[in-house]
Amino acid sequence: MKRLSVLVVGQEAAAIPLGENCEVVRAVTLGQALSQLRAGSVDAMLLGQVANCPASLVLEAGGLLEKIPDGLALLDIDTRIIWCNRHLQQLSGKPETIVGQRFFEAFPTHSILGPDFEPLSSAIGTGEPASTTMRLGDKCYLTIDVTPLQTAANDPADQLIVTARDSTQEYIQRQKLEKIHQAGLALGDLQPDEVSDLSEEDRIELLKSQILESTEEILGYESVEIRLLERETGELRALLAIGFVDEAVDRKLYALPEGNGVTGFVAATGRSYLCLDTQEDKKYIVGAAGARSSITVPLVLRNEILGTFNVESPRPGAFGDNDLQFLELFCREVARALNTLELLVAEQTQTAAENTSRILCEVADPVDEILNAATWLREKVKDEDPRVAARLQEILVNARGIRQSILSVGNELLKTNGHSLAQTFSHNSLKGKRILIVDADKEIRRLGHEILGRFGCNIETAHDAAEALMMARTHKYDVVIADIRLPDIKADQLFLQLRGFDPLQQVILMAGFGYDANHTIVKARQMGLQSVIYKPFRREQLLKALDLAITSRAQAEAEARAKLETSEEPQPPPPIP
Repeated sequence: MKRLSVLVVGQEAAAIPLGENCEVVRAVTLGQALSQLRAGSVDAMLLGQVANCPASLVLEAGGLLEKIPDGLALLDIDTRIIWCNRHLQQLSGKPETIVGQRFFEAFPTHSILGPDFEPLSSAIGTGEPASTTMRLGDKCYLTIDVTPLQTAANDPADQLIVTARDSTQEYIQRQKLEKIHQAGLALGDLQPDEVSDLSEEDRIELLKSQILESTEEILGYESVEIRLLERETGELRALLAIGFVDEAVDRKLYALPEGNGVTGFVAATGRSYLCLDTQEDKKYIVGAAGARSSITVPLVLRNEILGTFNVESPRPGAFGDNDLQFLELFCREVARALNTLELLVAEQTQTAAENTSRILCEVADPVDEILNAATWLREKVKDEDPRVAARLQEILVNARGIRQSILSVGNELLKTNGHSLAQTFSHNSLKGKRILIVDADKEIRRLGHEILGRFGCNIETAHDAAEALMMARTHKYDVVIADIRLPDIKADQLFLQLRGFDPLQQVILMAGFGYDANHTIVKARQMGLQSVIYKPFRREQLLKALDLAITSRAQAEAEARAKLETSEEPQPPPPIP
């Protein structure tokens, strides 16, 4: 009868009697036990107390360690492999066994990426676990964890347990996140000095090139479309489209949940949309040629939807949750970049508009002096010397042309941003209107230019009632704004005389601090005055009064035309007696 070969592991197990029918093979350490097991000459195993985790021997004896998806190895103090499971052998790519080789020599194409560049030495030297990332070839990344084994608690490590876990997807995701972060920094790094000399079209091209570079290099997308939302109309206008058919690029889409494809749904709801199969998804409208799946993500900044970002693939189910996560993160950076670009454009527009307004204010007083003097002279000589009067009329036209030239230059500066001065300071009812401001105070006249000149209306001023009447007699004004305390006549008398020239003349009176000792305002109201503003007046107060005056004149003119048309209609003949 053959005697059984029994592996006895541990000091206590050595004292157990096994009988004469057993051939005892003794092992004190884990390494000795594994060597006996590998030799295959053991029929049975008896475990005692072993400091180095005897349960692993049971797993190895049953072959269960071979089933673990991670690579496992036991190393000696020289970092040579005493034992490894099948998965680690496969990771090495070698047909011959790697047992007996130093651990890292078993992976000839490896490179250590850190954070610990000497994990085996660290674990031996410190007695503490160590970890690092190892790359195999170009596309495989392993997380290497090293645990030192000690025979006794205070003894130095005499063996190492190493696990090699495939962390390729995790590492690639971390790389993408880092690249997305860097791309976001690049997208957001649009400095005023870099874009100040660029047109709006050039700025958009700069942003588009940065977005494309990031989507192709980091995210690996080839078919990309970005649409921006127009707040007034709700239309989603194409900013960028690569790989999309012309029909899709030219298609009008609106931020509506139905009838506008996935893009309209995302813009309307603010929710990302993953289309796994374009042929089965009823919301999908053809975008990229041959697309079978897509992701559409809203561009959102501070809870405001700026637009949508759409990518498509020719493969069904090409995108998953990770792709959705990466695209959402990237779109946050795109939204910030779009906002930064818009703010920079707005800042430049505002600066140009303010500079134009400032220049207009600086020339306002001297130009008004020229207008007043030329008008006065023209009135004096128009009957005596028509040639001089004609020449003075040219001076008047040219003086007014100074302001128009300044406005034209300002608008040219703003056109590169798609704006005009009147659009930047928008108040449609004032555009093109002629307004005369009458006040002895130079600062009030200047303030009128400063507040109203930017809205596209033509402002002229007079020092007193005499100048105002002369200007009104010579030139037609939509509105006259006059102080109630003029140096020559009272404002109610000015109102009466202005209405004498033009019964529909609209007049707004200004009172200082609400004071009107002569009851000028009461008298003017009895004559038809509608609006009074009080110094120091606010812009909103002035604009409201002007709106009322312009609307009232328009209504009065319309009523007068209607009455005239009625009076000119042919009357039926009188009845025959």
